Amino acid sequence: MTICVVGHSSPDTDSVTSAIAYAALLKAQGKDAKACMQCSPDGLNPESKLVVERFGLSMPEQISDAAGKQLALVDFSDLAQGPANLAQAEVVAIVDHHKIGDVTTNNPILFRAEPVGCTGTVLNKMFKDAGVAIPKNVAGGMLAAILSDTVNFKSPTCTADDKAAVAELKGVAGVSDTDALFMDMLKAKSAVAGVPPRDLLFRDFKDFDMKGSKVGVGQLELATIDQVADVRADLLKAMQAVKEEGRHSVLLMLTDVVKEGTDLVVLSDDPALIEKAFGGTLQNNSMWIDGMMSRKKQTIPNLQKAFGC
Repeated sequence: MTICVVGHSSPDTDSVTSAIAYAALLKAQGKDAKACMQCSPDGLNPESKLVVERFGLSMPEQISDAAGKQLALVDFSDLAQGPANLAQAEVVAIVDHHKIGDVTTNNPILFRAEPVGCTGTVLNKMFKDAGVAIPKNVAGGMLAAILSDTVNFKSPTCTADDKAAVAELKGVAGVSDTDALFMDMLKAKSAVAGVPPRDLLFRDFKDFDMKGSKVGVGQLELATIDQVADVRADLLKAMQAVKEEGRHSVLLMLTDVVKEGTDLVVLSDDPALIEKAFGGTLQNNSMWIDGMMSRKKQTIPNLQKAFGC
């Protein structure tokens, strides 16, 4: 049976390129594997589309139902972030850089998760451990993912391992100017003109189980918060509609990459709980949090503590 390598819902560049990279590694090791991504109405987000085209990568196959499939999960291990019927699939491997989620298996599997800034960094080590050369185009995708996830090394999630991986991968990929590559990705990622508000909210959105409460957290990385000034009211309406789908809270991180902080927009059944989580006060459904760049390291842990997870 073919192993479907798939990342989380609302796939970002790490999720997409890690699926491509791990499928390539598995195939080099003699296994039948293919890169997949969870179905999205608009396909790849603008940044991921740029990366795939820039490095000549093949689009992953879209899947929506995991039942009866063999899956290797990359960049997540939470059931809520997987395709439908994930519990009815056979998970054979997990490669990640987040907290360990609630996916369980009946048999021992390869599970490799490291506290680094990007799954691409973990996969770079796995290629070296296996003695397998990384194809040039795959290295380009992995490189781009690390730059994206670490916000060009500005994120608190960035480690020395991520910087070392970039130094190695840029040579393989033939990229001399990683700052220019990052700026091209940021321009694509932060483009909001003409994009429906719900699509902006789901451009990089994940659901989390907070002790029985469903909490959705989206993030838009922007060159300046002013980029969303004209659509802010519409974003709130989209957040309200998403909240009414059965979520306790919906948060949207409007992250200013230049100022290195986040305007956290919040709709919640318990706003005081969210205020407590971040030690701030909501005004017009938002609060500025200086230095907040990472959902993984600075947002979710605070929420888990506040919810008593």
